[in-house]
Amino acid sequence: MDELLLGLDIGTSSSKAVLASPDGAVVATAEQAHSTSMPRPGWVEHDAEKVWWADTQALMASLGREKLASVKGVCISGIGPCLLPVDAKGEPLRPAVLYGVDTRATAEAEELTERYGAEAVLAVGGSPLTSQALGPKLLWLRRHEPDVWRGARRFLMASSFVVYGLTGEYVLDHHSASQCNPLYDLGAFAWRAEWADDIAPGLELPPLAWPGEAVGTVSQPAASQTGVPAGTPVAAGTIDSWAEAFGVGVVAPGDTMLSYGTTMFIVQVAPSAKPDPHLWLTAGVGPGARTVAAGMATSGALTSWLWAIAGGVAYEQLLAEAGQVPAGAEGVVVLPYFGGERTPLFDPDARGAILGLTLRHSRGHLYRALLESTAFGVRHNLEAIEQAGGSVNRLVATGGGTRGHLWAQVVSDVTGRGQELRSPPIGASYGDAHLAGAAARLVALEANWGELAGAVQPNLALGDLYHQLYHVYRGLYPATKHLAHQLARAQSASSTAGTETVGTASFAA
Repeated sequence: MDELLLGLDIGTSSSKAVLASPDGAVVATAEQAHSTSMPRPGWVEHDAEKVWWADTQALMASLGREKLASVKGVCISGIGPCLLPVDAKGEPLRPAVLYGVDTRATAEAEELTERYGAEAVLAVGGSPLTSQALGPKLLWLRRHEPDVWRGARRFLMASSFVVYGLTGEYVLDHHSASQCNPLYDLGAFAWRAEWADDIAPGLELPPLAWPGEAVGTVSQPAASQTGVPAGTPVAAGTIDSWAEAFGVGVVAPGDTMLSYGTTMFIVQVAPSAKPDPHLWLTAGVGPGARTVAAGMATSGALTSWLWAIAGGVAYEQLLAEAGQVPAGAEGVVVLPYFGGERTPLFDPDARGAILGLTLRHSRGHLYRALLESTAFGVRHNLEAIEQAGGSVNRLVATGGGTRGHLWAQVVSDVTGRGQELRSPPIGASYGDAHLAGAAARLVALEANWGELAGAVQPNLALGDLYHQLYHVYRGLYPATKHLAHQLARAQSASSTAGTETVGTASFAA
């Protein structure tokens, strides 16, 4: 068999792998579902051995040792930033604390912001301290789990944990490090040692590499466990959304990815963007690159919610009903903050709202209004990116939510912007395979993988209608913010501390 490149992505609710040839042709894919633990309100965790490493082994078994024997390069991406404290031997000391969906360190984020100053934190790291930042979670661990902290010598994320398991190398990529606020200096592309020593004294920070750089080779024990040949180069890897953006060709200044999934995520290559308190400014995938990012807390999850309360009617039926509803859902406007909101609000206590309902509105109206609410959120975020100095020159749509085109069409109509659809629609693991090729020196980092599979153009005749409804949308949050916060406090007080496990979230549009 010809030379193959292996990309593997550890997701929130499933992991995926792809084998591709050096010209970008997909040879094989595999997927492994897993559960996510929520042991207390605001806590979201993964057992690294039972999820991250077990998924790696299961995916390799699914691909088969015959194909894996031809692998010449490996790259792993994953959810992040995550906090997995490990001992000197790399053994996990507790389950991994996940990215911004885990909100346990809110008090620590506020404390560190006050200690260092909000302007200084933003100037050094490019982003404010929110639930997405790793630094506050390190302080939380040190403060609330002292026994774990005493044994902790290093920390890993999903990608670096698998890299460590394959190679024995303790390393982290620059992009993931740039989400470890306030431990990383974005201007210097290096750790901010002064603040790191203050927050996490005694913790060994990993050496840094760019995502497509080789950082080690597959060890003999890992080869026996996975079937990937010993000596195969392994790239540093990165966080999933950035691997996905790279995989769909978002590499030039102004290129912007819209990832349609359970949440909506936006990544733009933006070398001239300024730090902004409403966004994330981070290191990029290529050496010395910068990106600006935005993310909504819920998007596709909203249609899953409606599907569930509608009694499990087929998605095709909901889509058909929504397709019969005119643009604007006949005056129904939704705030999509059912799980709080990330950018540009950074408000975990924001809550959803539905305005304009009458007795004549149907579930089809609700479905369309939910899609339109996510489109309003995209418009809000794109405007924030442009205000920060970014320039949206090209929009590339990816993710499962692009299937059927209705959701993507609504976003184009609301924003007034066209979108490219790329093929193959695989996600982060495809970008990982490309990065694996770069690490193995079989593929140029700037090579153009994938193909244009179509485009979505806005219906400009709907511009005035959506401008009016967007004005309502933007006014609804400040008008109800104090009430939403009051309800959020009541909801938090009534929550029980039982263990909850969730599986794969679905969506359709």
